Amino acid sequence: MRFTFALSTTAAVLAAAHPHAKRAAIDECLEAAGVPVDAPDSEDWELDVNPFNQRLPYLPAAIAVPTTLEHIQAAVLCAAEVGLKVNPKSGGHSYASFGLGGEDGHLVVQLDRMNNVTLDTETQIATVQPGARLGHVATLIYEQGKRAFSHGTCPGVGVGGHSLHGGFGFSSHTHGLAVDWIVGATVVLANGTAVNASETENKDIFWALKGAGSNFGIVASFQFNTFAAPENVTTYQVRLPWSNSTAIVKGWGHIQDWLGSGGMPEKMNMRVLGDRSGTQLQGMYYGNACDMKAALKPLLKNLHANVSDVKETDWMGAFENYAYSDEIDITRPYEQVETFYSKSLVTPALPEDVLQNVADYWTKVARLNTRTWFLIIDLYGGPNSAITKVPTEAGSYAYRDPKKHLFLYELYDRTMFGDYPENGFSFLDGWVGNFTQGLGKDWGMYVNYADPRMSRTEAQDVYYRQSLPRLRDIKKQIDPTDLFYYPQAVEPAV
Repeated sequence: MRFTFALSTTAAVLAAAHPHAKRAAIDECLEAAGVPVDAPDSEDWELDVNPFNQRLPYLPAAIAVPTTLEHIQAAVLCAAEVGLKVNPKSGGHSYASFGLGGEDGHLVVQLDRMNNVTLDTETQIATVQPGARLGHVATLIYEQGKRAFSHGTCPGVGVGGHSLHGGFGFSSHTHGLAVDWIVGATVVLANGTAVNASETENKDIFWALKGAGSNFGIVASFQFNTFAAPENVTTYQVRLPWSNSTAIVKGWGHIQDWLGSGGMPEKMNMRVLGDRSGTQLQGMYYGNACDMKAALKPLLKNLHANVSDVKETDWMGAFENYAYSDEIDITRPYEQVETFYSKSLVTPALPEDVLQNVADYWTKVARLNTRTWFLIIDLYGGPNSAITKVPTEAGSYAYRDPKKHLFLYELYDRTMFGDYPENGFSFLDGWVGNFTQGLGKDWGMYVNYADPRMSRTEAQDVYYRQSLPRLRDIKKQIDPTDLFYYPQAVEPAV
C-alpha cells in the first residue's frame, strides 16, 4: 500500500509564508470547503483553546469543529494545501497539549461535537465517534445493552487519544487495554482519503493505530467490541504502613513477588497510591467481597495490613467510585484544568538496590515536597494479566511482556495556585532517575502520560520501543510530509 503526494504551487508558496498569511489562507480554505470553525475570541474558541494542562497553552492558526467525516477530510486537505500541521483533539486531556499541536500555529481539529455512541445489540459492537468522552461512552453502551469495554477511570478523557495509545484503567488486568477492544476504525489520511482499517482491511494502518494512532491520521469512527458488564464488582482500599524506607522496600517486595508469581488473580485490579499524607492500595475485584478478601489474604498477611472501605456494587457503580467526579456522562462543555508536570514509567520487578533508592527518595525528598503530588503504581503485568496475554504483534502498543512489564507508573506534581515552579521538573526527573538507574533498557514510558520535555528522538524510543522501526516505515508510506506532526510524533523513515 503506497500513496503518492505532491504539493501544489499554492501550497509550496504558502509553506514558506508568514504565519499571519497562513492564518488567512486556512480560514479562507475552510470557509470555502464548508467546514465549521470556532470564530477567534468567541466563547467556543476560548473553551477549545484552553488546555487541560495550564502550564502548556498554545495558539492554533485555526480550530475546525467538524460534525461529519467529510468535514474532517476537507480540514485535512486545507491544512496540506496551506502548509500547516494538523492535529486531532478529542477530549483535550493531553498532558503535553498535543491536541493543540504542542506548539503554536497548527490547525486543530476539535472533535467533541462528534460524540455519538451506538451499540449494535446483535453484534455487540459499539460504534463510537472520536469526540466522545469515556464517561459518555460507558454510560451509553451500558444503557443500550448492559455492555462495557475496558478503559480508564476519568470520565472527561476523550476516547480518541486514550484508546489509540493504550488506554489503561481499573479493568485492564482483567479485560486488557482500551486499544485491545478496537476491532475497526474509519481514518482520514494525510491525502484526505477516508479508509477502513481492521484485521482484514488496511492491516498495516490498523496495526499502527493500535498504539500510536495520533501519528497517522484522524479517526472519524471507532468500532469497539464489548463484553457483558459484570453485575457484581467489589471496590476496596488497604492502608499501607509504609512510614519509612525500610517498610517501603519490604512491602513493595511482597507486592511484586505476589504479582509476578501469579498470586494476583485475573479478576483483581489494583494500584498503589502514594502522596504526602500516606500510602494505600486501591482496588476493584470482579466478584463478591468474600472472594475478594480470600484472594487478598496471602498478600495482606505479608503486608501486615487490613482491607477497608469494601463496597459491593455493579459496573457503573465501580466506575463512579474511582471517577472522582460528580458527573459521569460528560459531553460539552468541559472545563476541568490543572497546572502540573507528569512523568511515567513501565518497569519489571525492581531489584533490591533500586527499591532502596526509590524508597529513600520517596521518604527523604518526596514527602518534604509541599505541593499536591502523587505517585500511582498500577499492578499491570504478571502471568494473569489480560494485557500481557495479547500477542505483541497485535498492534504497535509496546508493553506486553508479563515479566518485563510488571508495573505502570504515573508521577504527577501539580500546583494549586500560580505558575508551576522550575524546581518541579527536577523533583520528578530525580524520582524517575532513581527508578531507571540499574534497569538498563528494561523500562519504558507511556505516551498517554506524555512528558513534553523529552526530545522527539528520546520520546519515540521510550514510548514505542521495538515497534518504532515499523511505525516509521508506515509513516513514510502514508504521511511522508509529516502533516500529522507534533513535537514527539513518530518521524517518517528516511
